[in-house]
Amino acid sequence: MAVAPLTLLVLNSGSSSLRATLFRGGEGIRHWHFSGTTDHEGALQSLLNDLEGQRPDGVVHRLVHGGAVAEGARVIDGVERSRLEALVPLAPLHLPANLRGVDLCTACFPVPQIACFDTAFHATLPALAMRLPVPARFHLRKFGFHGLSYAHLARRLPGVLGLRRALGRIVGLHLGQGASACLLHHLTSVETTMGYSPAGGLVMGTRSGDLDPGVMLALGLELTWDELAQVVYHEMGLWALSGGISADMKTLLADGREEARFAVEFFCRRVAQSVGAMATLLGGLDALVFTGGIGEHAGAVRSLIVQSLSFLGFTLDEGANQENAPFISTAQSLPVLIIPADEEDLMREVATPLFTLRH
Repeated sequence: MAVAPLTLLVLNSGSSSLRATLFRGGEGIRHWHFSGTTDHEGALQSLLNDLEGQRPDGVVHRLVHGGAVAEGARVIDGVERSRLEALVPLAPLHLPANLRGVDLCTACFPVPQIACFDTAFHATLPALAMRLPVPARFHLRKFGFHGLSYAHLARRLPGVLGLRRALGRIVGLHLGQGASACLLHHLTSVETTMGYSPAGGLVMGTRSGDLDPGVMLALGLELTWDELAQVVYHEMGLWALSGGISADMKTLLADGREEARFAVEFFCRRVAQSVGAMATLLGGLDALVFTGGIGEHAGAVRSLIVQSLSFLGFTLDEGANQENAPFISTAQSLPVLIIPADEEDLMREVATPLFTLRH
């Protein structure tokens, strides 16, 4: 007797968006994208209403923080739900919405709920990358994020670049409202810019990225804990650099004011700086990959970043760059390419074996 293909609802909740795909077998049959929203519950409720009684065999959730867990996917039972709740202080911009999505779907669908973790891909970080220079008694370490996006890149790269080059020294740039860089070697994570929390690393829409610790001490003298958390997660980054014009890169690129231009150039400078730093760890790079909303669609941003990386052997074909082509480098350049993010398909693939075992 033929077994009916699994129908899985895959939810990908980011800091300013909600994407979802309904898969039947390996095929995405329905898609949803709510962008520029912080009302994740409203977006999810709209999605659930739109399903009109269709019941999936299971629901797969993107969880930004999984702690020290290295598994690609886990069943969310009562124990796991409590463990994830304890991690909320590590990702307060993301995890509350992630967990609310779990609770709403659990109430709507009495089917297995599976978590896929953004941190799991970075379990391969060596000790020199994972360790933080703080006393060990505090049990703090680098986790890294956007792991589902980088795992998707790692699966795509052999088919795009060929296996030999894909196993080389590659920097992936996931650039969006949240932004990070990841150094891949042998298709595993060996360094990444985000650290203990998703607030570190590169400049982002409303997050500063890395700061002198003294800055936080100075802010702590002026602000309450709640006020400081508000500033750290909602009032820094592009928003602060542009003087409050916008945290959205598309808006800043279209704005003619000096403050907007400054914010864009600051962002690009920090990204290029991070790529250069990563190149020193392995003695150079073999390819550069852009992904994420900004990485895939903002040719002007890619151009500014790569202009600073010509010493590493990267040069853009500006025609291909402005068309957002898959390969945007010149024939003489090391490869620079765009791979659209598809975390949902990666999540489906990673989670399917857990559903198959339970189905």
